[in-house]
Order: sequence, then C-alpha cells, then structure tokens
Amino acid sequence: MRSDAPKVPFQTTLHVRDHCLCLYVQRAARVLARRFDEALRPHGLTNEQFSLLMSLNRPEPPVIGAVARLLGTDRTTLTAALKPLVREGLAVVTPDPDDKRARRISLTAAGHARLLAALPVWHAQHGALEASLEAPDAPTLRAGLEALAAWPGTAGELEQQEETA
Repeated sequence: MRSDAPKVPFQTTLHVRDHCLCLYVQRAARVLARRFDEALRPHGLTNEQFSLLMSLNRPEPPVIGAVARLLGTDRTTLTAALKPLVREGLAVVTPDPDDKRARRISLTAAGHARLLAALPVWHAQHGALEASLEAPDAPTLRAGLEALAAWPGTAGELEQQEETA
C-alpha cells in the first residue's frame, strides 16, 4: 500500500541517529544497566535497587520526595520501585513524625547487610568501568551527565520557568 503523505527523508533518520544525545545516553544507560544488573544478580539486586538502597543509606531517613529528586524519578515510580524492597524486608516506609502527610524511608538491618554484601561488586564493576574510559575521563563524563540531568527538559519544568521569567 503506497501513501502520498509526506515522509521524513531517510537522511534525517541518519542525522538523528548520528547526533541525538538522548539516543546516545539511553543506549549507554541500557548497556551499563545490563552490566551492573548481571554483576549484582548474585546479591538479589538490580542496579536500580542498589542505587535506591544506597540513596537510603543516610544518618536520618529521607522523605520520598528527596529520594525521588536524587534518583531523577517521580514519586509514583519511586513508590513502585520500593515495593519489592519493602516486601523483602530491606526497607521500611513510615509516616514522618513531624508531618503525617510525608513518608520517610529507612534501610532495615537486612537492607544494610544486602547493601554491604553488594558493595564490593559495585566497586569492582565501577573500577573496571572508570579504567576503561579514555576520553572523556570519569570526572569530565560525570560533570557532563550532571549538566544534562539539570537541563530543564520536561514540559512542566519549561512552563514553570516561563511563568517565573
């Protein structure tokens, strides 16, 4: 079936493939996630769960919003990611004693133990990753990724900036 509707030229597809930072970051993130997932699997964790547990390793239990901001996710996604960790007894969610509307997340003793057991694997994988980088080096790459993460990319953020400008 042939359509006379306008089409995006194939050259445009090649240009996007070769220049899209979002595509490059997504592809790299998927490769890294698979590598860390595989390494952490013997400890019963995914890379996402490791990062979430590590984000809870604080002197005082954080509120859900603070953890969501740190991980670059929304509260709903974070709440869903927490459920298996709570079911496994690695984390606990409790009401904030000062604000009953807020909830705080804590590592349990089992969560601390799991994190402690997985930490050498993370160190080994992370060390191998950093050693494999040529240009940019790890600090430069982190700075660039941090700048990308701070870029106001969502429609809601852009609207808020326009309203305050």
